[in-house]
Amino acid sequence: MRTFTEQAMLSGAGRAAPSQQGQLFGVGTGPGDPELLTLKAVRTLAQADVVAWFAKAGNVSNARRVVAEQLRPGQPELALYYPVTTELPRHSSAYRDAITAFYDESAARLAEHLERGEQVAVLSEGDPLFYGSWMHLHVRLASHYTTTVIPGVSGMSGGWSSAGLPICQGDDVLSILPGTLDEDGLVERLGRCEAAVIMKVGRNLPTIRRALARTGQLERALYVERATMAGAQSIALAERDDAPAPYFSIVLVPGWHESHYRPEALRHLLNKAPQDE
Repeated sequence: MRTFTEQAMLSGAGRAAPSQQGQLFGVGTGPGDPELLTLKAVRTLAQADVVAWFAKAGNVSNARRVVAEQLRPGQPELALYYPVTTELPRHSSAYRDAITAFYDESAARLAEHLERGEQVAVLSEGDPLFYGSWMHLHVRLASHYTTTVIPGVSGMSGGWSSAGLPICQGDDVLSILPGTLDEDGLVERLGRCEAAVIMKVGRNLPTIRRALARTGQLERALYVERATMAGAQSIALAERDDAPAPYFSIVLVPGWHESHYRPEALRHLLNKAPQDE
């Protein structure tokens, strides 16, 4: 089976001229608070002929919820439902085959609108080029159509801002780690940085906790859930149980080893972190 890119190269002779093609936009919707949408994102959505968004089958799109008030009545939308999320091991061939076919099909569906000269806005939680599904469409389509990526406030930025927790300064090294790494992999990387953001927490919370304990960073780690949104919570990770974390959750490990932020001051910040908004 050919990928979308291969199919596009083979069928290039029948495509619309560049002047007649539409424009593609990857729109960052930020960490969840609709008021954190950028002005450029709002303007792009107002002008878009079609708004596309990702979601798990049967679920409401989080990105669409954020922009709901910006959409015109009757504005055409294109739902892109994942065929698989956590049902299969992410390194399995079955998962790779299913998700690759999904992104190829999604790119082809968007291309149909672009060939008609339409402006297509694809929503992406946080920033489009940071752990976002948009990236898979970007690499398939950006070389064929005029494409603009509109940055969004990242989820991790929303997390430390929501919690009021300065994350790093000076010569601190900040590492951004997926919680899907195994325990030894987390330990190895945490041992080489002063500050860290751990994403994709979910069912990996016990592994993350053990890794932080092994590196001596558990006592200053903060768990943040639904940052910038209704029901936001933040708590010292050491006080949080091992129940699976919801989708919008991260773990923050602030740096400051050589600064005026001493352990006792940091403990005060952790204890004062907002529990809800």
